[in-house]
Amino acid sequence: MPVARSNGFKIAYEVAGEGPPLLLHPGMFQIGAHWDRAGYTAPLAAAHTVVTVDPLGLGASDAPRDPAAYALERRAAYVVAVLDDLGIGRAAFWGYSLGALTGYAVAAHAPERLTRLVAGAFDPLDGFRSAVGPTLDHLGLPADTDPYPLMERGAAADPAQAAVIENGDPEALRANYAAFSREPGLHAELAASGVPTLMYAGTADPWHEPMRTFAERTGTAFFSVPDADHQGGWDRAADVLRRVRPFLDAPQSSGKEK
Repeated sequence: MPVARSNGFKIAYEVAGEGPPLLLHPGMFQIGAHWDRAGYTAPLAAAHTVVTVDPLGLGASDAPRDPAAYALERRAAYVVAVLDDLGIGRAAFWGYSLGALTGYAVAAHAPERLTRLVAGAFDPLDGFRSAVGPTLDHLGLPADTDPYPLMERGAAADPAQAAVIENGDPEALRANYAAFSREPGLHAELAASGVPTLMYAGTADPWHEPMRTFAERTGTAFFSVPDADHQGGWDRAADVLRRVRPFLDAPQSSGKEK
């Protein structure tokens, strides 16, 4: 795999297709190849130069054990490093879950590198913690329960994500989680970035309502994936692509969708 260098760390990526550049960033416990396995890469590569990234801490990228390595500015920096390595000045960015948070970080810290942003299933208002309380309540667990083992077990139910966990560095995975779970929402910076943005989430995802609230407040385009939870919003690639591809291919604009 090609690699870029950012803050002394190796960031692995793959490239497919031809056309306007589009960088795809997966969620926690996922790698760039998961976009292909889920059915996204091939349709997108028919019209775009698609760059799929192994996030810092996962897959073939380096896996530092210090949470500071995963700070938002550094997440944005490794995306910029991949674009620089490819000689790409500006690109569209599509991220899901942790990938959406990374997209928010790029919009906040390097908006000039984005042509547009697609963000799936991550709360821009209050970040990760807005899902913790409802999830623990749903499971009947105390409010002080550590969410990380629950996340890891849930992800391991998917064989592709289980393989990432099995091959990963447990301390690096924990450091990655420790960083993003503490980050505040980036709503103000995102709203001020000027980057045309489309957001979406499954209606059964705890981040659906915060994302819709942000969209309504700011006039950001938003759509729902009916009856989908967090995993379902990822798995239903055909439904999501039907809504996202026109946004990626249209002249730059922003607006609200129902």
